[in-house]
Amino acid sequence: MHAQIVLFEGFDPLDVIAPYEVLSAGGAATEGAVTVELVSAEGPRDVVGGVGGLALRATARLDPDRAGLVLVPGAAGRTGDPVEVPDHEARTTESGPDATIPELLGRTLSTELPALLRAAAANPDVLLTAVCGGSVVLAMAGLLKGRHATTHHMGLDLLDATGAHAVRARVVDDGDLVTGAGVTSGLDLGLYLLEREVGPQVAHAVEELFAHERRGTVWRNTGPRPAHF
Repeated sequence: MHAQIVLFEGFDPLDVIAPYEVLSAGGAATEGAVTVELVSAEGPRDVVGGVGGLALRATARLDPDRAGLVLVPGAAGRTGDPVEVPDHEARTTESGPDATIPELLGRTLSTELPALLRAAAANPDVLLTAVCGGSVVLAMAGLLKGRHATTHHMGLDLLDATGAHAVRARVVDDGDLVTGAGVTSGLDLGLYLLEREVGPQVAHAVEELFAHERRGTVWRNTGPRPAHF
């Protein structure tokens, strides 16, 4: 399984690093059956994250035709209004210390990323995944209408407003779409993806290596609905 983790200006570093390390460890545990790379809509380049200005190197352009999974992180910036509609016309030259998270997410709309994500979603061999505000990026690309997904708890109303069915869960599995909630859930998402796509023994080994126990139940749209909650 090959994983493409997307970088864009203002990305949240932990949204990227947590699943990157988990999936990379899965690759080591399977002698290379899992591979991971950092990509961008523009191709190889240094991409500056949000608050703190950490830069990571994208080594390739996001390839929607490549089988495997695509993971979209959220952004790091000022919180702003949690139901603020992202402004895709905002300047895109730099993330800036005063940019809000909705502004940073909205700026992805002026790049090639939405078109690439739509192409990836149309590929039956691609599993689309996201952490935190990455779900909002997918929603803004028109990919979550009618789908079950989660995001940071402060963005659930915004996700609902895009036509998605927002679920207050740490990880939500909606078939060819798997999303994680707030920032540290990238660890849980990565471990769940290893369990789902590679196997529970590999996921358990990586979980032990990282000394991290996943929390909560992965939400799926199956089984009877609870009656009085």
